[in-house]
Amino acid sequence: MTGAVVPAVTARVVVTGRIPQAGVDLLVGAGHHVDVWTDDTPIPRDELLRRVAGAHAVVSLLTARIDDELLDAAGPQLRAVANVAVGYDNIDVAACHRRGVVATNTPGVLTDATADLAMALVLMTTRRLAEGERLIRSGEPWRWGMFMMLGTGLQGARLGVVGMGQIGTALARRARAFGMTVAYANRRPVDPAVASELGAVRLPLDELLATSDVVSLHCPATPETHHLIGAAQLASMRPTAFLVNTARGTVVDEAALVDALERGEIAGAGLDVFEHEPAVHPGLLGRDDVVLLPHLGSATVETRTAMATLAARNALAVLAGADPLTPIGVVRPTG
Repeated sequence: MTGAVVPAVTARVVVTGRIPQAGVDLLVGAGHHVDVWTDDTPIPRDELLRRVAGAHAVVSLLTARIDDELLDAAGPQLRAVANVAVGYDNIDVAACHRRGVVATNTPGVLTDATADLAMALVLMTTRRLAEGERLIRSGEPWRWGMFMMLGTGLQGARLGVVGMGQIGTALARRARAFGMTVAYANRRPVDPAVASELGAVRLPLDELLATSDVVSLHCPATPETHHLIGAAQLASMRPTAFLVNTARGTVVDEAALVDALERGEIAGAGLDVFEHEPAVHPGLLGRDDVVLLPHLGSATVETRTAMATLAARNALAVLAGADPLTPIGVVRPTG
């Protein structure tokens, strides 16, 4: 870390959006001047650039882009960018490191909440739950029948996890409780004890897609994973298979997904994230075989509070000249 440590009583912290009060209280309690964007809508870019001028730390939401422009606007005294998310595709981490700015994220604290949400999407898609709920709310007449809204059972079905990190592993444990078998695609094998516990087999991505009944995405958004699931990958899946995405929207080519659904190449999809969020491909909106959620993966009171406090503690540690709890490693510039 370059430059002098900023005394806590003089530090200025900009929070780019509303976060649980516990996070703000930690920052204020340490003697910082804290500037919070309190509107429910994302902070406009020009306002963000104006506010970060002279900041010593930025606590950022995933809706705030942290790049060279923002780092220039902040100035050389900026010490930390603490992201209130486990994903950090909104941050140019390499640009931060070039300037001696420490970037952090919030892994671990949202694992269970996101895995719960992913399992909910598995159930909603395979059992047509959202479709049934819409039928009831529409007021249309209905009557129970043996063949009404038949779904697909999970017992004995294969879950294919793309990106077997903390969240993917937590989902696999939940899926095993429902009687599913587990396969995964990863750059590296998981811990042998975890693989043994879950009976998980590691497969190349193409084989995982071709043999899984449910494919759930848990990989980060990087240049390498952009449109990782495109037309060719969707065509290789079983026509009875389902796709679930709680990772980042750019991992899936949404136009290709619409085409695959229209051609019956897969049975359905459950999406919590979108390629051009908050916009959703119009071809997905009217489909009963798709479940759409507004990025609710970490949306529990307990989890969002833990995320905010971890981000605040990361910023406090850097400003005090200590190591952050969850730093983001150096990455290659993405252009």
